[in-house]
Amino acid sequence: MRFQQILTTPMTFFQTIIILGFLVLLLILFYPRVESFFIFYPDKVLEATPADCNLTFQEIFFETPDHLHLHGWYFPGNHSQPVILFCHGNAGNISHRLDNVRRLVNQDLRVFLFDYRGYGRSEGNPSEKGIYTDGLAAYDYLLKGKHLSPEKIVLFGRSLGGAVATEIALKRKVRSLILESAFTSTRDMARTIPLFRIFTPVIPRHFNNLKKLSLVTVPKLIIHGTRDEIVPFSQGRKLFTNALPPKHFFPLEGAGHNDTYIVGGPRYFQTISTFARDSGIPQDLENRSSLQGG
Repeated sequence: MRFQQILTTPMTFFQTIIILGFLVLLLILFYPRVESFFIFYPDKVLEATPADCNLTFQEIFFETPDHLHLHGWYFPGNHSQPVILFCHGNAGNISHRLDNVRRLVNQDLRVFLFDYRGYGRSEGNPSEKGIYTDGLAAYDYLLKGKHLSPEKIVLFGRSLGGAVATEIALKRKVRSLILESAFTSTRDMARTIPLFRIFTPVIPRHFNNLKKLSLVTVPKLIIHGTRDEIVPFSQGRKLFTNALPPKHFFPLEGAGHNDTYIVGGPRYFQTISTFARDSGIPQDLENRSSLQGG
């Protein structure tokens, strides 16, 4: 009888506040683990190597400050050209980016493609702090292992990799920064997911690209597909608006999240290679495309 009364008695305002407060506390305590579960999708199996694509490369292993060994591929190319430090997205591993890299190499660019901790042949488990550390270690390897000057390094971050590239741009000297399909923050991304939308006011702004990008002074090229089904196009636009000049925005009409380089075609790679070499976009290319400068 008492149990039935408990079930049928309406909760008081005070009880409701206590329960909501408890739920918020649980969210704050466990959100980092939940966030990591939804963000990182590493694959340990390499499905191909650059040799399968007839690419000249060097297999690289380098160490992080916390003593993890990370794996990457370096595509040497023309030594007079810049090096693209390629920070990939949240799923798979470097073997899934070979088609993209092959087309960058065809633009006579050098590329260093590496896996974060827990991806491919890299040791450890991914986390926000961890992949920032990995990106900085990859940059430091280019300086110390390849004896490159900072003026030769162009950061390229796709999706989650945009956060890594932006972090490097804040902590190290570089030539320029390219962000593609990048989001503003995980809180903003949570608003796009019904499960988390109600909790967005208390969700931390992890991977806060919007704030960090406002502090980056090097030239920036921001690329985003107008039909991105994962990261809303509006977030790419917001990153561009909030970024310091010099900057260029390259909206790819009809492109989704993962097919930007396919939909963009030759103009996409010409834009990237021109920006990487000149840290700007020639007027004729701007006129022929939908690029917007600032």
